[in-house]
Amino acid sequence: MRPIAALLLLALLLPAAALAEPLAVKVGVLRQAHSRETISILDIPAGDDALAGALMGAADNNTTGKFTGQTFETIDAQLGEDEDAGAALDKLVSEGARLIIADLSADALLRAAERAKAGGALLFNISAPDERLREEDCRANVVHVAPSRAMLADGLAQYLIWKRWSRWLLIKGSHPQDELLAAAYRASAKKFGAKIVEERLFEDIGGGRRSDSGSVQTQRQMPVLTQSAPAYDVLIAADESEVFAGYLPYRTFDPRPVAGSGGLVPTSWDSAHEQWGAQQLQNRFVQTFRRTMNARDNGAWLAMRMIGEATTRTASNEPDKLREFLIGPDFSIAAFKGVRLTLRDWNQQLRQPILLSDGRMVASVSPQEGYLHQTSELDTLGRDRPETKCRLR
Repeated sequence: MRPIAALLLLALLLPAAALAEPLAVKVGVLRQAHSRETISILDIPAGDDALAGALMGAADNNTTGKFTGQTFETIDAQLGEDEDAGAALDKLVSEGARLIIADLSADALLRAAERAKAGGALLFNISAPDERLREEDCRANVVHVAPSRAMLADGLAQYLIWKRWSRWLLIKGSHPQDELLAAAYRASAKKFGAKIVEERLFEDIGGGRRSDSGSVQTQRQMPVLTQSAPAYDVLIAADESEVFAGYLPYRTFDPRPVAGSGGLVPTSWDSAHEQWGAQQLQNRFVQTFRRTMNARDNGAWLAMRMIGEATTRTASNEPDKLREFLIGPDFSIAAFKGVRLTLRDWNQQLRQPILLSDGRMVASVSPQEGYLHQTSELDTLGRDRPETKCRLR
């Protein structure tokens, strides 16, 4: 009888979480293929781009979930060239995934957000930097993990002003997203007191990024593009389409630094980042996936960790409850960036530092010293609450 009594006593003392079935959390990864026509061969997207970060985030969540009674499953959905994001989202929801990590363009993300309403799904934007997604086109069922163009431009601008490089030559590409990025740099120049001495346009005439360039041809083109400019301290490239900015460093007519889409680049994550314990995250990623972690990977990892934190704190996998916690005062997340990150409740944008990297080293991290804010220094990056046009719906 004694062994049976002991077992009964042990069962009474066990926490409820250990006795109950684990809370299953299914997370979809809805991702579109990114162009393999990159300037550098090092930037060609991997087949598991973004997905790898989500998988590692799920593994981290499951480590904690063993003690808190949750399990996390990742369901991959990579869009074909002509496949509709809304239809793919419906399929994920039908498979039980109502938390969606979205690596989509702005238009595709909005279509998916509209379809997500019917299934009560919550999306985590890890790549689209468009300001309108946080402003006039903001949606209550979209959390923005990726920084906006304004946040990236402000992060770079703060550093350039700190360096007293206040005269900028702005060269933009000919695609619509390049103009949006150029507009972000214009706004940052006005905000922090820089002067754009001249704007120039690089016309994309097509052809392969690498095969049609050649070092000799590029060496002749870039000086012509940049010659006879008014006196400037730094060249800012607005080339989100990745057509020309990578060719600018060391090829400008005048010996000047390059920043923006080439040279010193503002980013949410870089494989060279190692401060604040980031090296252990980088090492684990390389050991698992045999490649380095890029910004989309990190965004997916961070989105999964946000889901894990919210699930643990609310003991729920319901998207509405998780969203309520994420935009509330009790949420924060560690992300190996020196400070704990929180969400802006007015547009559901994740506050975060911006890394400034040359592709080999992180030169600096913004916000820079001396840029103060009544709520958070991170709110000196991007549009602040009084400027917002967002009305969450």
